[in-house]
Amino acid sequence: MSSSDTERPSGADSPADQPAGALPAVVAPQLRALRRQASLTLEAAARAAGLSPAHLSRLETGQRQPSLPMLLALARVYGTTVSELLGETVAGRDAVVRAADMEPNEAGGWTYWQAGASGRGMQALRVRVPYGSQGDIVRVHPGEEWLHVLRGRLRLRLGDTAHRLAPGDSAHFDSLTPHRIAAEDHDGVELLFVHTLLQSPTAALCLGPTPGETP
Repeated sequence: MSSSDTERPSGADSPADQPAGALPAVVAPQLRALRRQASLTLEAAARAAGLSPAHLSRLETGQRQPSLPMLLALARVYGTTVSELLGETVAGRDAVVRAADMEPNEAGGWTYWQAGASGRGMQALRVRVPYGSQGDIVRVHPGEEWLHVLRGRLRLRLGDTAHRLAPGDSAHFDSLTPHRIAAEDHDGVELLFVHTLLQSPTAALCLGPTPGETP
């Protein structure tokens, strides 16, 4: 969930990434616009999200499709939500989100439903993770994560420790701890997932872009 998430250290395209076309066409320009709005260079934003500048550039030009964990990573860096990255319009900031209003979205094989309003200091999602999807990607980023297993069994690795969570189990951890998330069962796993968002300019101070650089 790597929607900042550190992808493979080499910065090469992950198997989870797909050729452009499955996500709305607005995503690529939206990624670039939000990066510039956060006053981050391509290099600084890529470093904060655990990507190579070349990989982020391909996402911004629509040559590659980001996975959901990657979208989560960029949302944290830019202090926004996955919904905004996808160009979705969320009406107001109502305290209640009705089930009928939750539209499913898919990225990198993961399906998610927005379970909270935009413009908050944290983002809440209901996420379905299929078996064998992105379970080998290690993620490291500032912030905190909380997840709760609704259905199926989850394999969660925090640092050097492996955990298996059953329905009703939860985990709350510092996201700077290297972590991996995967479905234990072939039927996949469904989660409630909450993560903190880094807000600019605090994100810039924490993540260290070079002052005065232009995108």
